[in-house]
Amino acid sequence: MVRSIELFSGAGGLALGLHQAGFSPAALIEWDKNSCDSINANITSGYSCVADWNIVQTDVRLVRYSDYGSDIQFVTGGPPCQPFSLGGKHKANNDTRDMFPEAVRAVRELRPKGFIFENVKGLLRKSFSSYFNYILLQLSHPEVTAKGDMDWTEHLKMLEEYHTSSGDRGLEYNVVFRLVNAADYGVPQQRHRVIIVGFRSDMDAHWSFPEPTHSKEALMYAKAGDESYWEEHQIAKKNRSESCCSDKRMIQMIDKAILGKRWQTVRDAFTGLPNPQYHNTGEFTNHEFREGAKPYAGHSGSVLDEPSKTIKAGAHGVPGGENMFVLDDGSLRYYTVRESARIQTFPDNYQFLGSWTESMRQIGNAVPVKLANIIGKSVIRQMGRMIISDAEKRQAGNKAVQSA
Repeated sequence: MVRSIELFSGAGGLALGLHQAGFSPAALIEWDKNSCDSINANITSGYSCVADWNIVQTDVRLVRYSDYGSDIQFVTGGPPCQPFSLGGKHKANNDTRDMFPEAVRAVRELRPKGFIFENVKGLLRKSFSSYFNYILLQLSHPEVTAKGDMDWTEHLKMLEEYHTSSGDRGLEYNVVFRLVNAADYGVPQQRHRVIIVGFRSDMDAHWSFPEPTHSKEALMYAKAGDESYWEEHQIAKKNRSESCCSDKRMIQMIDKAILGKRWQTVRDAFTGLPNPQYHNTGEFTNHEFREGAKPYAGHSGSVLDEPSKTIKAGAHGVPGGENMFVLDDGSLRYYTVRESARIQTFPDNYQFLGSWTESMRQIGNAVPVKLANIIGKSVIRQMGRMIISDAEKRQAGNKAVQSA
């Protein structure tokens, strides 16, 4: 297991996926009481994956990392995204909720072998480009701190000069990032997020992002090519959506062998879940029907036979049009908490405490569990290769000494 510390853990999506991959969190640090209550409820209920989690409800700025020993191998987390969100106020470094400086502090003090951070695609907005570069350079050189009353632009200049200089580098990380779409990794949701991964420069990691496994084209083929999607869900031809068949001739010319797996849809995610409006849902927690779903400008709801629109938390409550979907009869319904959790690939036995709005906020802020798991497994595999490589180097060194 890779011993880690998770910052800004929220309701635990990133931590859960990483834990399933082989990460063992020494602590999950989160200031929001409701999110902590949800994780603690899962611990109390005996959910095995979180049984040993240590939830620390506190302001991350108050954390003393020396309390967690010197063997933390990875720092992970999702620094609050509101400063960069497309739906937020776009203040970036001028927003008091910008917690990237705390992520950098954790790396500086813990000196881990690596880190994984997640954030919204708004981080890559052109107007934030200088600040994003500033974030990457701080993570690359966490010991190069601002002097006196420097503002961030002055610190950025210092980091750029250091980054392009030679000499003893001290604590340094090789950092990469990528904008990924969770749908390309089997999550039934169009969710674009920036993933930042760094390895300490002495690790010789040779890591790269895992390649996508699912595609839109494969879903199109499954609908209008061999029609396997509709057959899988037992949807009669008269009830199949017309839009999917508009390019049928072109789709039939696609080489199915190169498509990989198809995108997962809302209908896929809901397989086995009863309709909460008409059936007893006692078998499933957080699956209560909610009335009042209506479309409004720019918010028409998700389509059953496509990946869901992004599940959102919302800056001032949940924007209902983003968290509802269109049924086969054309009517609209809000997602239940359980349905939203499935779209974020949480297990069915993972609970969320609080009202519908509060639970949806927690889910909307989470990293899809499956995406976190895929990233985590790729890091774990690389860590294993590095251990083998180090052992081989030591063995070769010993043989050289013996032969001398």
